Amino acid sequence: MRKFALIAAIALTATLALSACGKHENDQVGQQQAQQAPKPTDPNDSKGWNAYLGQIVQKNLQGMSANQPYAYMVTAGTTDDAKAQNDRQLQSVQDTVARGVLPGNLLAFGGPSSATTADLVIAAFKDAKPGSFKDVIILFIGDQADEQRVTDALKPTGATVRFVVM
Repeated sequence: MRKFALIAAIALTATLALSACGKHENDQVGQQQAQQAPKPTDPNDSKGWNAYLGQIVQKNLQGMSANQPYAYMVTAGTTDDAKAQNDRQLQSVQDTVARGVLPGNLLAFGGPSSATTADLVIAAFKDAKPGSFKDVIILFIGDQADEQRVTDALKPTGATVRFVVM
């Protein structure tokens, strides 16, 4: 469900960005800055996190040839419900990894807890076949401290790994 909410946030962000294209350049910059969602301080603010992460994903779509990205918002896992949701999310990503993803697609991972998000990515891709994600872009939105371990886990897959500091 959260994946669909994040995709909807991405689509809304894209619509807003495209509506500003006909404006004067200075007006466009001012509108985009005003529309940027701030980084939420509450790890349980799923609406705020979806908006914040959605705009980051939107800015990093270059090279993607698919219609839309696969976006995964990983909760902080502070409650039993959030932990259960992350377990379902992990299962969904593992199924996607097992089936494979066509070249040109983008998989984006982010959430309020970089370490939790990194753990999910590492667990989901641990059984990926070497080279099975060639020409697939994987965007990890997190802290610098988690970048290397995510990159190391994804390297054998052949994916193009992008990292954005949140």
